[in-house]
Formats: sequence, C-alpha cells, structure tokens
Amino acid sequence: MVQLIGWRERASLPELDIKRLKLKIDTGARTSALHAVNIRAFHKANVEWVEFDLCSEPTAKSATAAKTAKGKKQLAQKPKHCRARVLEHRVVKDSGGHEENRVVIETQIEMAGQSWSIELSLTDRANMGYRMLLGRTALAGRFMIDPSDSYLTTASRRSNDQPGSDRHGEDSREEE
Repeated sequence: MVQLIGWRERASLPELDIKRLKLKIDTGARTSALHAVNIRAFHKANVEWVEFDLCSEPTAKSATAAKTAKGKKQLAQKPKHCRARVLEHRVVKDSGGHEENRVVIETQIEMAGQSWSIELSLTDRANMGYRMLLGRTALAGRFMIDPSDSYLTTASRRSNDQPGSDRHGEDSREEE
C-alpha cells in the first residue's frame, strides 16, 4: 500500500546506529545521499569497507552550541563514527551538474512504520540543510509525496495540524 509522506520526514538507520534523522525527500535524485566526512576505505577479509563520521544535525549547528526553540543553549552533537560494507563506487551528478565519484553503501532504513534496504551515497553535505536526501529509487512503489506538508508519518505532528498546513515550528523554506 502506498503511503503519503511530506517533503521532510524523520527516519532511522539502525545498521548505522542512527536512531532519528531528519531527511529531505528528493524525487529529482535517483540515489539517496548521506552527509559523511572523514571517509576512509579499508579492506577486511578481501572485502571493501568504509568508515566515516556523520552528524545528524546541520554542520552549522554542530560547530557551535545551538539554541533550542525555547532559547536555551543546546550542545552540539558529537559526530557518530560508522562502518559499512562498500556496495560500489559510483559517479553521481549533483543538482549543480557537477560529477563526483562517491562510495555507495547499502543499509536498512526505518520510516513510516516500514523497514527496507536502500543504497546511500556518502558525500559532504555540510552546506546543505539536511544531512540526508531520500531519492526516488528508495521511494519507488512505497510513497506518494505531499510537497506542501512535512513530517506526516511521525508522532511529532500535532493533533491540531491540518494536512497541507506545514506548521511544525520550523522554517518551511526549501534549504537546498
């Protein structure tokens, strides 16, 4: 059954021990992308692996303390060190038309009460508003997207929010 989601959602990547991550739905991107820094490939038992660091919050907020909605200072999140088996290396063209050779991994995602395997390219998204883009290959056959709304599948949606309202206490401007 196809489920309705917004242009922003929350998900987890259990195999990478990422419990909650805000992501942007991007039907223009074929492959999903995850913000990763300090990417280093290595071999274990003749199999290529990769280790990398990621922060689930935007890098601008991670570099310094950020203020919460109530004005209190919140400490920056410590980068999470991850390891995964390399699926392949792939040339990916970004939205600006620039080609980049990226490491691609396969991992489980949990979102909207579903769990399935997706391919993720690893890239530095430090200048982008979301640490992860969920591309059309990962979405195919599972979801329909309401581009006027956000977080339709999470408990954070307030009961008084109406579909299409995009009222979640966050700036709804497109950040990428």
